[in-house]
Amino acid sequence: MGCGRVGSGLANDLEAAGHSVSIIDQNREAFRRLGPNFKGQTVAGVGFDRDILLEAGIEKASAFAAVSNGDNSNILAARVARETYGVEKVVARIYDPARAEIYQRLGIPTVATVLWTTDQIIRRLAPEGSRSEWRDASGVVQLCEVHLHHDWFGQPVSLIEKSTKARVAFVTRLGEGMIPTENTVLQEGDLVHVMVVDSELANTEAALAKSPEEA
Repeated sequence: MGCGRVGSGLANDLEAAGHSVSIIDQNREAFRRLGPNFKGQTVAGVGFDRDILLEAGIEKASAFAAVSNGDNSNILAARVARETYGVEKVVARIYDPARAEIYQRLGIPTVATVLWTTDQIIRRLAPEGSRSEWRDASGVVQLCEVHLHHDWFGQPVSLIEKSTKARVAFVTRLGEGMIPTENTVLQEGDLVHVMVVDSELANTEAALAKSPEEA
């Protein structure tokens, strides 16, 4: 739902990956963003209206993304898709970070646009600490990219797990993700992503901001 810059790009990317796609927007002119090669279905109407959703094929959908420019519309459409039609994979774009967190805890995966953008900028201006990349529906467990003191480089990944209560989920090295083993040694430039419970996040950040000896 939503054929703006995000929705049209998403629709084209999904179609290019071999998926069948239906896209809904209230404005028929918006479908021009899809380009002449788009082969999917376009439906003009309100994206949380059940008749419109049925016309778009919601009963056969395996996934639904609500990416219009309205938070209320996105949440309502996402809830209808999940609760009425049983679509398993549902995501809603939300501009209000506080509202996004509420719906995330209710089990509706959200992408908080403003929060994500702000976080990305801060990470480039002041990379200390951690950057949350994912949070489970209960809000207890986070996947975070953590900032390491330079003395951690040259040490085995397993040392992070011995020094903190976090678990290393994966490492991004030279732009590619990798699942580390107990013998993987951290290299300068590695981006380390850990799973950690909220209550241990501050302790984990503090430990990794120090040298391994201090931690």
